[in-house]
Amino acid sequence: MELLKSHGLGNDYLVLLSGSVPAEAGIRALCHRTRGLGSDGLLVRVDSQVADYGLRIFNPDGGEAEKSGNGLRIFARWLVDHRGAPERFSVETKGGLVRCTVRPDDVSVEMGRATFIGPQVPVLLPGEVVEHTLRAAGEEFTFTAVGIGNPHCVIFRQEPLLDGLRWRRWAPVLERHPLFPNRTNVQFARHLGGQRLEIRVWERGAGETSASGSSSCAVAAAAVRTGRCQPGRIDLQMPGGALRVDVSPDYDIVLTGPVEEVGVFRPSASWCNAHGLEP
Repeated sequence: MELLKSHGLGNDYLVLLSGSVPAEAGIRALCHRTRGLGSDGLLVRVDSQVADYGLRIFNPDGGEAEKSGNGLRIFARWLVDHRGAPERFSVETKGGLVRCTVRPDDVSVEMGRATFIGPQVPVLLPGEVVEHTLRAAGEEFTFTAVGIGNPHCVIFRQEPLLDGLRWRRWAPVLERHPLFPNRTNVQFARHLGGQRLEIRVWERGAGETSASGSSSCAVAAAAVRTGRCQPGRIDLQMPGGALRVDVSPDYDIVLTGPVEEVGVFRPSASWCNAHGLEP
């Protein structure tokens, strides 16, 4: 087994270079922060009949994700740097077709069109779910549901310090709220004025993360839909750094940001055997 590790603003993924796709327990072992290689997920290249490349994305809990903005940018950079891919190409994910553009300093991915319609997110509410109220963890929240191939629960707050909120306690409860049949990613966001936003991210199946591409796209789309920002370029600040999201008037989304390669890792045969993995 051989894996490449890269990160986008601290949100890191392992790309499976060789070896069999692990079962859920094996993925959890690989992604474990202290007993494994440590990662926010695993990326596996597969064949596609409708795109230049196919991609499966696994969360660190072993479950499969529909889409990941940072994961796609990492996958795209690897394809160009190590597999001879052209500057522009398409990738099929479980959450839809994505077009990627790889430049020397950053990678852009066309994430598709955001939706706020309940059954399309999915969230178990009719029509558009914009600034809807729900109760969880003993609190009342106003949220906007956004689907970008995967589900998001965006909550805007006015407090000057997001980390002064108890969002780390609220988010895991919201992730598993009965309104979200497939669970959900959760974002707490603050409008900084103009086209700037600050966010904190709780990824479904991963927990708190320093940055997230699809979460940034969801928050930017929700900011436009609720009138906090205008269509166009929106800059999002996270603990790991900043990402750019371009939102069209029709809510087509393009995500742009950097990718940094960490290195190639080969787990030992004894470690693989202990965790039921093919060495």
